[in-house]
Amino acid sequence: MDKLWEEVFGSGKELNALQMCFRGLLVFIICWLLIRLSGRRSFGLKTPLDNVIVILLGTLLGRGVVGASPFVPIVAVSTFIVLLHRFVGWLMATNPGFSKIMEGEKILLFNKGNFVLKNMKSALVCKEDVLQGLRNAALTEDINKIEKIYIERNGEISPIKKEKT
Repeated sequence: MDKLWEEVFGSGKELNALQMCFRGLLVFIICWLLIRLSGRRSFGLKTPLDNVIVILLGTLLGRGVVGASPFVPIVAVSTFIVLLHRFVGWLMATNPGFSKIMEGEKILLFNKGNFVLKNMKSALVCKEDVLQGLRNAALTEDINKIEKIYIERNGEISPIKKEKT
């Protein structure tokens, strides 16, 4: 069995194209399973925690494809990271205080006709960043139609339109 594994998947860094293709196929399947195990939040919300898992899995599993690290430990640590992500996600979902520590809170950038410059400075955004977010999210350049604008925990700009009277 070891000889078959070696023939099909190779070992170390001396891999031929076919062995790398087989490793790529196996890593694709493993990655798909890990993403399913991780849950929808890891690729849906795009928060800092979710970006961490994307970066780590990409880096680790890529090493498995090219043979830069032993394959089985790569799969083991990838599985551990996904389970850790699920655990931290569960803690955040059940504990608002922990969630605030991990990912912060939304920040008010614009309120009732005025930019909140102090908050913009702490969020490291300028007026043009806020206006770009307004154009993207509200499909308007008319700031007079907007009551409030927030920067969300994931960095997206969220405008709230004025109530029609």
